[in-house]
Amino acid sequence: MFLKDFYKIHNGFVSVAAVQASKFAKEVAHDFNPLHDVGAKRFCVPGDLLFALALEKYGLNQNMHFSFSGMVGHGVLLSFPDTEAEQIDVNDNDGKTYMQIKRSGNISRNSALIDSFIRDYVAFSGQNFPYVLVPLLAQENVMFSLNRPLVIYESMTLSFQHLDFRQATVEMQEPKMEVNGKRASAFLRFQIKDGDDTVGGGVKKLALSVPSAYEDEPMQAFVGEYLSRKNDYLRNTVVAVR
Repeated sequence: MFLKDFYKIHNGFVSVAAVQASKFAKEVAHDFNPLHDVGAKRFCVPGDLLFALALEKYGLNQNMHFSFSGMVGHGVLLSFPDTEAEQIDVNDNDGKTYMQIKRSGNISRNSALIDSFIRDYVAFSGQNFPYVLVPLLAQENVMFSLNRPLVIYESMTLSFQHLDFRQATVEMQEPKMEVNGKRASAFLRFQIKDGDDTVGGGVKKLALSVPSAYEDEPMQAFVGEYLSRKNDYLRNTVVAVR
């Protein structure tokens, strides 16, 4: 699978270097969150890369739930245990849990199917900002700090009617946001299609800190800078992993 370029194995542990994580975020997911930049003060490995590594290791089940409980830094040694269990903890070499997986139902280990689904899901996921989150923030009249935006990938749930398909396409459904004081949860719902047939669906949950009321002008300036950085990078980079 194409993921071999984005991690290394050290004595049975998986590690992701900052440069590998940043390359995955930018060139596969088109996610330009500064937290995934090499040298970022609060650098972390994208949750979508951890999700992708889990599918590569364990296959794709009909029902899967991923919970993220920590920010994986540069070179952290992660254990993806060899197991057929329905619940899996992905821990570091000190026993700290970063991701929990719950799974059930039939399983596919078809590498072409899994590769196709990973690529389409992470491309969908990477577009959540600004195209989905900003309209939700405006609708709820809340805003994250533009100096230190805090948006955490909390969980993701998948459910398939069957796994007898060759190529998946992920399509956004109506998203929603729930605000509780200075905290908010965004629920990004999607359906999974094989051609014209719907074969499954899911929801990605984000946790946000929203300390102030929405202000359109500074937010649009923030978005403009984000998109400019993204477009400059993509214009100057040969994206070999697509």
